[in-house]
Amino acid sequence: MISVEEARSRILDALVPVGAETLGLAQTHGRVLAAALLARLTQPPADLSAMDGYALRAADGQKGAVLRVIGTAPAGHPFAGAIQPGEAVRLFTGSVLPAGADTVLLQEDASLTGNQVRVNETCLAGKHIRRAGQDFRAGDVLLQAGKRLTARDVGLAAAANHPWASVFRQPRIAILATGDEISLPGEPVGPGGIVSSNAHALAALIQACGGEAVVLPIAADDRAAIAAGADAAKGADLLVTTGGASVGDHDLVQAGLEARGLKLDFWKIAMRPGKPLIFGSVDGLPLLGLPGNPVSAYVCALLFLKPAIMRLGGLQDNAPETEQARLQTAMKANDQRQDYVRASLSRDERGWLATPLPLQDSAMLQALALADALILRVPFAPASQQGEIVEIMRLGEFGL
Repeated sequence: MISVEEARSRILDALVPVGAETLGLAQTHGRVLAAALLARLTQPPADLSAMDGYALRAADGQKGAVLRVIGTAPAGHPFAGAIQPGEAVRLFTGSVLPAGADTVLLQEDASLTGNQVRVNETCLAGKHIRRAGQDFRAGDVLLQAGKRLTARDVGLAAAANHPWASVFRQPRIAILATGDEISLPGEPVGPGGIVSSNAHALAALIQACGGEAVVLPIAADDRAAIAAGADAAKGADLLVTTGGASVGDHDLVQAGLEARGLKLDFWKIAMRPGKPLIFGSVDGLPLLGLPGNPVSAYVCALLFLKPAIMRLGGLQDNAPETEQARLQTAMKANDQRQDYVRASLSRDERGWLATPLPLQDSAMLQALALADALILRVPFAPASQQGEIVEIMRLGEFGL
């Protein structure tokens, strides 16, 4: 068995980002830039008024002074002339500062009578002015390649006059659930059968991570059916199987894929849940074989599939971030496998409080759905007492 860290490193080292596509800016939220985005203009393009008021010379802006208003300059309609001593121009937020002016008298600090304005508060040079290029200048690198675009980034790109952007396309992840005993939700469940949950959970996780999920028909516990499933995954960027990864007589994923040129990188990881995990390739298509137990499949997907999707999608993602919490019940010493314990969380003035769920069976989906976090316990961790600090991975933080 290899460690979680080595397994993740070997998976990521084998993957390269998918190709790029150009999308309209409104469709780029959450996507990853394939090329740096440079400003196509200067913002602001000129010195602008930051407030409603009057443009004038600071030398004329002493309290009690009375100036002649020679024009109005709404935003988008600059004043054509220049301000001379004793003159002012009516401005609004976003108006271009007229030539000759070096300050703005706020509207609330002025009294207008006819075409004359009285200064009620002394003006300072440079006050209430947004200087040209204060935000950015043409040619500035605003967003680097490899950046996942937030709503704020999209707004910045729009302000920089970009109607579209080059982004990595969404990785296509094919999901092949295997097993004679499973059926799709809503279908009749045979004797001894169960409803397949893994494909749906994985599809949701893939979409949340920025990928495109392609759910293939369930493959029976049969070499030919599993090989046919691999054929159906052609055109995907990654094939994810679930079930059939262990060593039982009906665990046939490896055997079924050998007919399609399976190249095995590793199998079995020193972790709980999720020991029987497969990584390799099938006819050049990367393969990630997850366990069939739903909790095991989910935890492995969080630790390995999520960073794989991000690497394919142009991000350099590493291990999920951990936080610290205080343990609320004692835990026994760990064995040679890295353990991910489902837990509930609460919070006090000192931070997170983690309570392991009483049942940790890897088939219990309700407990997984109710869990707030996973407590990470390294191999051979000693027994932990109530109040000790433990590392946690908050599941809600991933939106998964």
